[in-house]
Amino acid sequence: MGTICILSFLALLPVIMGGREELQAVIEGNGHFTKKLYNVLAQKEGNVFFSPISAHAVLAMAYQGSKGTTHEAFGKVLGFSGHLQAAEGYSDVLSHLNNVPNVQLLMANKIFVAEDASLKPTFQEITAKKFLSEVQPVNFGNNNATAKLINGWVEDKTQNKIKDLISPDSLNSATRLVLVNAIYFKGTWASKFDKSLTVTDKFYLNDVDSIDVQMMNNKGKYFFKEDEALDAKVLELPYSNPEVSLIVILPNKRNGIAQLEEKLANTDLSKITENMYKPEVVVKLPKFKMEATIQMNEVLEKVGLGVIFSQGEANFSDMLTGSEPLYVSEVIQKAFIEVNEEGTEAAAATGMLIAMMSIQLPQPPGEFIADHPFLVLLKSRGSIVDEEREARIYFDGTPLFYGRILNPKA
Repeated sequence: MGTICILSFLALLPVIMGGREELQAVIEGNGHFTKKLYNVLAQKEGNVFFSPISAHAVLAMAYQGSKGTTHEAFGKVLGFSGHLQAAEGYSDVLSHLNNVPNVQLLMANKIFVAEDASLKPTFQEITAKKFLSEVQPVNFGNNNATAKLINGWVEDKTQNKIKDLISPDSLNSATRLVLVNAIYFKGTWASKFDKSLTVTDKFYLNDVDSIDVQMMNNKGKYFFKEDEALDAKVLELPYSNPEVSLIVILPNKRNGIAQLEEKLANTDLSKITENMYKPEVVVKLPKFKMEATIQMNEVLEKVGLGVIFSQGEANFSDMLTGSEPLYVSEVIQKAFIEVNEEGTEAAAATGMLIAMMSIQLPQPPGEFIADHPFLVLLKSRGSIVDEEREARIYFDGTPLFYGRILNPKA
């Protein structure tokens, strides 16, 4: 039986104001998928950083080659009524992501297939046209050289931020395909933090313990709100392209991160920036840099995709010509983020191996002092043109990544 490897990088999660049903499905599906993944990942101690859309996109590619109960499981977990809906929706998402001006934003897909195997024409056509995925034949038996080739592609697409995504030990002559998604983002703040104002300050890990961090300082007009339902403050830090911004969600209590996570589990992330106003805000935010590697098999099993890993039950018969049965052996994600005075750099990669705004009236000045654990999400808003209907579709609230910062120095 052959195996499939699925690999992913970083993510974008859009929310639409109205438009095509397929794009709406991607947006809503990503929203539910994000919360499912986060609820599992947050059970572990420490910082959390991942790209839900990177995983969502590469799994949506695998969805195109599935049948039977495997096909049904993909649809339910990813939030689609069918694989063609997923393909059309991602065609729009990729069109937008790769055309955002004034920031570096790139999302790419690629399929590495065994030299002695061939993709079914329908699967190859839909992944090429809708997911913009290239196909490259490789010799998985020569695992060291092939791992180097795949990792080289990942490094190139993420400006060398994601290295060694796949281990040679994950590949062998039974590997038939490796599906890879990568997304890279780098943006400068619309209002940069003055480096001369960055000082050593305390960051409280809880009510008692603290560490010294490099705390950035700024003051200016930012979208901001006190969210009583979340018992938290929400701040939006825009980049040089106003379509992209970093949202920081800070619980009011130093030890309030767990309660905030519980409330967000039932909150639509796309609505987190509703009812914000734009006063002058004093901002204190720690510099941080984080790398994360996530073995996604157990996580995906917990959210309902265990069937794809089963040698006896997985059905990917619409992927390759011939009758060789396939299953997913491994899903891996690596992610990177750095936030400093200049702006933000983020990247992530997910790989899958297959083996055989409403605004209120002006308010008083605000303070946003992130001196204790907080959550971050990077979102994009924008529009795409529906050529068939000659209409422009606007969407908002599109997270590129999602994370929990318990310790900026961890």
